[in-house]
Amino acid sequence: MKLKQAITGAVAALACATAAHAQTAGTFYVTTGWFHFAPQSASDNLELLNYAGETFNQYQPNTGARIDSSDTLGLSLGYFVTDHISTEFELGIPPKFDIDGADSFGQFGKLGSAKLWSPALLVKWNFLKPTDKFRPYVGLGVTRVWFTNAQITNGAFESNVLHGGPTSVSTDRSWAPVFNAGFNYAFNKHWFAGVSISYIPVSVTANLTTTNVGPLGLTAQTQAKIRLNPIVTFAKIGYAF
Repeated sequence: MKLKQAITGAVAALACATAAHAQTAGTFYVTTGWFHFAPQSASDNLELLNYAGETFNQYQPNTGARIDSSDTLGLSLGYFVTDHISTEFELGIPPKFDIDGADSFGQFGKLGSAKLWSPALLVKWNFLKPTDKFRPYVGLGVTRVWFTNAQITNGAFESNVLHGGPTSVSTDRSWAPVFNAGFNYAFNKHWFAGVSISYIPVSVTANLTTTNVGPLGLTAQTQAKIRLNPIVTFAKIGYAF
């Protein structure tokens, strides 16, 4: 009987030790879940660079645009460097955002749309002990932000404001810091769930080129700087190896 109890105790101790290593140095993990992007957006006034071959470089007062919120599927890959320090790479299916008019452009409603790319690399400090089920963390990282498939879809905006059409759109690419906080809750030595919130202070410049301007069908170029500054929520479920 004593031998049986000793063996049972050893197995239980081994199971606890295995579970204890689920969040310790050398642990890899992967998560997937729901990203919610909530831009705290605003923009500078639209700047007319040139019109039909003539240079202006003039801002149009009381004009602007804003970016609506969007949702997408997210994925992250992580590794515990130590019992408390982990690194994580986050990315997701590029969400599609509607671009709406603001100020005097508000009368046009939706101006166009674009897809956002913002992969991020984070370093996190995990509080409490590796054996604790609930572990909050704070993180700091960097992201690269750019748009694809940007387009103006509002014909009234093109003809009345840009005085032509169609209009092509391009944006620059920006590096930005990521400020992150959240928590994970371990169900067992492999499965866990968590929620994180990130803030990304970032701006991009949109360049618009409109054709068929004036009776000679020339072009016009305008641009606007848009401050995105999104708050990003990531609700996820993960598996630790």
